[in-house]
Amino acid sequence: MLHVLIGEDDFSVRQALEAIKKSLGDPAALMPNTTVLEGGKVTPEQLRAVCETVPFLADKRLVIVEGLLEKFQPKGKNGKKKSSRQPDPAEACRPIAAVIKNLPHFTELVLLGGGVKAINPLLREISSVAKVKNFPMLKPGELSRWIEQRVASQVKGSRISKQAVDLMVRLVGNDLWTMANEVDKLVLYTAGRSIEEDDVRAVVSHAQEAGIFNMVDAIMESRVSSAQPLLQQLFTQGMEPAYILVMLARQVRIIFQMKEMRGSGRSRSDIQTKLGLTNDFVLRKAWEQADKYSPLRLKEVYHKLLEADVAIKTGKYGSPELVLDILIAELGQRGAVSV
Repeated sequence: MLHVLIGEDDFSVRQALEAIKKSLGDPAALMPNTTVLEGGKVTPEQLRAVCETVPFLADKRLVIVEGLLEKFQPKGKNGKKKSSRQPDPAEACRPIAAVIKNLPHFTELVLLGGGVKAINPLLREISSVAKVKNFPMLKPGELSRWIEQRVASQVKGSRISKQAVDLMVRLVGNDLWTMANEVDKLVLYTAGRSIEEDDVRAVVSHAQEAGIFNMVDAIMESRVSSAQPLLQQLFTQGMEPAYILVMLARQVRIIFQMKEMRGSGRSRSDIQTKLGLTNDFVLRKAWEQADKYSPLRLKEVYHKLLEADVAIKTGKYGSPELVLDILIAELGQRGAVSV
């Protein structure tokens, strides 16, 4: 069976993956029969070998591949190639698509992806034999319902007022990783009574800091439609534009250093320690972003940040907020990889 889980809502993608794991029976039996592969590096031969390995003392083998669909995402405008020297993604994906479409009955293959477009040739090639689920970022109304459902699912009888929901949306935004954590803390804090605005203010004290990381991730992943609302939330909460630029520059440096260390053969754990990334989720996000950026593009982004800093300090556009709006639009328009 082939599962394709894609979308910018990484939390829901991971929840769907956990649901697949639970459906495969005893976790203890599944663990030694689970393989995780990096899509950017795996070859058709490697994928075939893993998928055709008979499970040990179990009915199913689980193979998870992250980033394979993005590997074949067309880079040119409207999906067309920029140069005849570049390989045609539609042709390049066929060998691995042939492996995917001929899975043994005992293998559950899960492809995970982020901003995968409908024109993706590998997705088109395999969609007829796959269970495809797309998880876009939740809109405000959907996010409000998600919060209410999350509260109700934690403890029987738990509830949250509309005012508290609206405040949660304003403070945290649509990053469900942070939102789920904050909701769970609120349920414990209120111990069965209704969650009100004052509870949110008391418990969600670091939500603004979470918001800056969400916004930085959105910018670095060229998700302009997500980054701009998050930026406006930070402005509303009183965050200084200069601090936002500092955090963006920090992420660019992390990605650049990560690419250099990966290129020199350093292990994932060694890189995590060297960069001081104690949170596994933050490490994974930076790792994925490093796959998407060339060193040249990182230097271009860094120069854009310097230009924005100068524009703010000299009052070039009159408003620091406008400078950051322009910066996000420019970075999103160019995307990540520069050849």
